[in-house]
Amino acid sequence: MRVGVIFGGRSVEHDVSIVTAHQAMAAVADRHEVVPIYIDRDGHWFSGPGLNDLAVYREKRWAEAGEEAFLPPVAGFGGLQVSGGRLRGPRTVALDVVVPAIHGTYGEDGTLQGLLEMADIPYTGSGVAASAVGMDKELMKTAFAGAGLPLVPHVRLLSASVFDVDRGGISDQVSRELGYPVFVKPARAGSSVGIGKASNEDELAERIEVARHYDDRLLIEKSMEGCIEINCSVLGRAGSMQVSVCEQPVAWQEFLSFDDKYLRGGKSGGTTEGAKTPGGMASLDRRIPAPISDELTKQVQENATGAFAAVGAEGVARVDCFVNEATGETWVMEINTMPGSFAFYLWEATGKAFPELMEDLIGLGLERHEAQRRLTFSFDSQILDRQSGGKANG
Repeated sequence: MRVGVIFGGRSVEHDVSIVTAHQAMAAVADRHEVVPIYIDRDGHWFSGPGLNDLAVYREKRWAEAGEEAFLPPVAGFGGLQVSGGRLRGPRTVALDVVVPAIHGTYGEDGTLQGLLEMADIPYTGSGVAASAVGMDKELMKTAFAGAGLPLVPHVRLLSASVFDVDRGGISDQVSRELGYPVFVKPARAGSSVGIGKASNEDELAERIEVARHYDDRLLIEKSMEGCIEINCSVLGRAGSMQVSVCEQPVAWQEFLSFDDKYLRGGKSGGTTEGAKTPGGMASLDRRIPAPISDELTKQVQENATGAFAAVGAEGVARVDCFVNEATGETWVMEINTMPGSFAFYLWEATGKAFPELMEDLIGLGLERHEAQRRLTFSFDSQILDRQSGGKANG
């Protein structure tokens, strides 16, 4: 098949997306024809085989290596419209399936999925609604609560401006319901961007000021002191889910900063039971499998499948949890419907190679598209035939 991989985008996780996409393209290249589709930070689309080279992005040569392109939101068009150039005229590049690999805004939040739905092109991963809910921490927690999942205690700030006019009231609520320290998070940002820890009221105000640069809606969460973070990946769709082994990410700081996740390991910085792993999320130091009891592992995996089903996720996702080994309690923190590196390192540790994982994702995307094509989206209502004159009166 001809597999389009869309990456980059207008997102703070732009560079992470480039790494994830190149890992995925390498994983499918032996079985399929890969079509790299890069979106720069200004939203311009490019395509071409020359874009399947990380050096292009380090040297900022994507406009030379690729050709301008766009995806018409027209059902039946079937792919990209590529502009061509002086030697090659405009042409269509047909796509059998698309792998969205943009983390964060305009890629993981349902917007790109909506474009692909309008274009009637099969794609991997979660659909529009699940992507939007999974990206919005406030809506996500609402879905988790409805499913009866154990949640990290939190306070919602529906607008940062509320803190400006009621600083004392918000601070009192945080102190009373959560206690310090807390973490302040933008509702719709990922990879720890804009997240800060506050140990008192003054620091709370400072962290809110930083976070509001990334989103007006904020979440203030209890710092789960004495707990460890344990993550698990889920593959499939509701009613047919597989779970991976669990991992314990090991941060140098008190929480996983952006640098912890993506920069500290370089190309192959982390270890998985002593073995070097590729870059991206796999460069993080981690313990796989997580050194927790079988009972806690089972709880985390059940939390993960519950969270996956609660938002209606599909494809592959990673669910992050907290565990208190002393009390045996677990809490769901969040779901990532498009995890860095597609969480392939968790599936490799479970016995599923990265190329096999990508085949599963492509298969799931094609199955969903085929199921949707059997649905009815329009019919002849004859309403217009009953209207007379130039204007309808209500």
